[in-house]
Amino acid sequence: MGMDVHGRDLRYFAAVAEELHFTRAAERLYVSQPALSKQIRMLEKQVGAALFERDRREVRLTEAGSALLPYARRIVAEWEAARASLAEVVAAQAAVLVVGMSTSPGRGGVLPAIRSRFTAEHPGARLRVRQVSWHDATAGLADGSTDVAFVWLPLPEQHRYQWVPVADEPRHVAMADTHPLAARETVDFADLLDEPFLALPESAGALRDYWLATEARDGRPAVVGAEVASTEETYEALVAELGVVLLAAGNAPLVTLGGVVTRPVHGISPSRFALAWRADDHRPLVRAYARASEALRERTRSPSTSPRPAAARPRGRSSGTRP
Repeated sequence: MGMDVHGRDLRYFAAVAEELHFTRAAERLYVSQPALSKQIRMLEKQVGAALFERDRREVRLTEAGSALLPYARRIVAEWEAARASLAEVVAAQAAVLVVGMSTSPGRGGVLPAIRSRFTAEHPGARLRVRQVSWHDATAGLADGSTDVAFVWLPLPEQHRYQWVPVADEPRHVAMADTHPLAARETVDFADLLDEPFLALPESAGALRDYWLATEARDGRPAVVGAEVASTEETYEALVAELGVVLLAAGNAPLVTLGGVVTRPVHGISPSRFALAWRADDHRPLVRAYARASEALRERTRSPSTSPRPAAARPRGRSSGTRP
């Protein structure tokens, strides 16, 4: 016998089998009773057996109907699950992904390159960039106002996040061009220990300590000349000679606008810039953006850089930061 049964027919059959009443089944399915009866007759013709015994008082399953029912239920349930999964993917493709940042990840076209890879996989998705104050080291991830974010490591409460590195950069020191150390080509961190530093807000937590290079001070507390929460505040404080500040090499152009110079610093670790997301967020768009970031990292990775698995949980206290 030829078997080309539609899922709709099995759904109709299961409804009648469960109600054992054509009118109630038709109401449940939002179809007319004659249309339902017609579809059941066509299904019976296709399977080559009567599925129901009907008389004026009741409807009963035949032996063939009883045999078919568990399979029909299973197929209908699987199709409903498939439809729900498909709807979720379609909705995700048409959704908006909010990308947080507190420092623009210019760095040789990083952002456009990631966007290009991401939109190739999800052409219907829209990206919205949200600028976040330096008060929030997670760039909006902690309060849920962003879905993914470009951040400097280390993050507070690292166990809550996953990330992929985007750039590893040496730390430089920025200072007024009138500063005594400005005449040097490079600066040893030991020569900065007694200098007043510009610091991130205390709410930045471990990131504030990182940009003060606390790990390289052998227990000596940093002298804080002023707190800064944006690139503009940093530049103004530098020009006013309120202190010096460590920053990633890639961010040097943001503050060298006149009256400020930057110099490489010896004796401290490089910074690490990363794309991060909440560890419990498994939405397709979030994972796709992370894959795009990791693919870019793999393409630009130098041969001497050891590989790091994509979407790995943070390990250790490796660094990177805002200013």
